[in-house]
Amino acid sequence: MNDSWEAIVSDLKLRAAAMHEAREAGLALCRKLTQASAKCIRHIHRHQFEEAALLLDEAQAIAQQARDFLQPHPALFHAGYFHDAEKEMVEAAAVLAIVQSRPCPSPSALGAETMSYLNGMGEAASECRRFALDEMRAGRVKEAERILLRMEEIYDELITFDFPDSMTGGLRRTCDALRAVIERTRSDLTTTQSQQELVAELRRVREDLDRNRP
Repeated sequence: MNDSWEAIVSDLKLRAAAMHEAREAGLALCRKLTQASAKCIRHIHRHQFEEAALLLDEAQAIAQQARDFLQPHPALFHAGYFHDAEKEMVEAAAVLAIVQSRPCPSPSALGAETMSYLNGMGEAASECRRFALDEMRAGRVKEAERILLRMEEIYDELITFDFPDSMTGGLRRTCDALRAVIERTRSDLTTTQSQQELVAELRRVREDLDRNRP
């Protein structure tokens, strides 16, 4: 009995040690993944798309490393920290695709889990508000309209995933936040369009006055 128990404990210690090693490596990689994804988004907002693409490639490679460490240990693989880090990578990939007017990358292309992907897409759509506002300030209203349309398309599909929050990782909250972001962005766009129309009309009036001035 004792020999058997000692053998069981010895085996469990080896498993626990391997799990701990995978956890530490996974945590470090998840931190790197989050940082690379955040840097990618910063470069996107600066219109530094080549640098952003390189950082996205780096993030995807890090994500795969993290999966390799964590997948043999299901309890670790499905832990929240990996879900959150993977979600950041999906967000970066989607923002880059949206602002460059390309199709959004699929979950399989990113190697992402279903709920990480869905939440990442929702956060990407919200993040695009900042880019749309920058386009408005630069006078590129048509481009801001295009981005807003992509945001709305993402929201319209995400809200069809009506499943419990415990399953979706809080997708309902992500959608609620995105809806508010879309409403604010639409309001800002309407205001900007009205201002541009007013400026254009004032310019026409001034030009008419200049032409008719004796």
